[in-house]
Amino acid sequence: MKSLNRLRRTLLATAVAAGAMALPFAASAQAPIVIKFSHVVAEQTPKGQGAMKFKELAEKKFPGRVQVQVFPSSQLFGDAKELEALLLGDVQFIAPSLSKFDRYTKKIQVFDLPFMFDNIEAVDRFQAGPSGQALLKSMTNRGLLGLGYWHNGMKQMSSNKDKLTRPEDVKGLKFRIQASDVLEAQFRALDASPQKMAFAEVYQALQTGVVDGQENTWSNIYSQKFHEVQKTIAETNHGVIDYMLVTNAKWWNGLPADIRKGLTEAMAEATAHANKLAADINQTDRKKIADTGKARIQTLSKEDVAAWRKTMAPVWKKFEGDIGRDLIDAAQKSNK
Repeated sequence: MKSLNRLRRTLLATAVAAGAMALPFAASAQAPIVIKFSHVVAEQTPKGQGAMKFKELAEKKFPGRVQVQVFPSSQLFGDAKELEALLLGDVQFIAPSLSKFDRYTKKIQVFDLPFMFDNIEAVDRFQAGPSGQALLKSMTNRGLLGLGYWHNGMKQMSSNKDKLTRPEDVKGLKFRIQASDVLEAQFRALDASPQKMAFAEVYQALQTGVVDGQENTWSNIYSQKFHEVQKTIAETNHGVIDYMLVTNAKWWNGLPADIRKGLTEAMAEATAHANKLAADINQTDRKKIADTGKARIQTLSKEDVAAWRKTMAPVWKKFEGDIGRDLIDAAQKSNK
């Protein structure tokens, strides 16, 4: 009997110990999926608000199962490091400018081709179509998966000169550009001098005459006060500044199927929210710039646009091999 009791006590102690050891594993199994969303702009921008909308929607769909942590204004990683951080798994979502992806696929350069899209509606049609959606998946072999496009807006051109309606008006001027082979070729074709420069340095460069002009969206021009140090802004709509929302392909494919489905739905709704905000803010900021009277806004006639397109034709030809004629044709069809 004593031997039997000792055996029972031993078995009970073993069971209790095993249960205690299992608790951390049980708790761990119930821990939420943490998604770190890092971006480089302020929270009140369309991108910042899109990230917050995604957080709200994702956590509402999966209470206790998904936790989204948003880090704006380069709190975690700046422009130079965020793609590397994503590939290393240090963050799960980022939304860089489209031009940042040309080292992963040259096809993305279609968005930088000057005067490719007539307006933001044409950009929308292309991005929503088969070719635009295929671009989201074109970098999976490099570990990147696109989940959507977020707008900043169409680009306008500004300078410290009185006239900016024809290609010859920028000849010999120095223009700040983002790091992009296409944008560099664009200004070379205009006999202007492209200067790659960090966004944060542009205002002072314009103010001091280090560069004569720049290209940007209405919202960027207004928020950065570029209109205060430029004489003229031409409403060219000659290019687009957009973002691609990307994730680590391996991490994404490792998520449970229902989580992937729900996050895809949340991202679609957040995208619509961010893009409407971008359109509203650009329209409002254009009016604010006009109301200040500090920079004259010039509109282009059909003849002006035709002159620009003719001058830009060699740029299209130069990058056709990298981008693909089929992709350029698909982008052009979005204008119809």
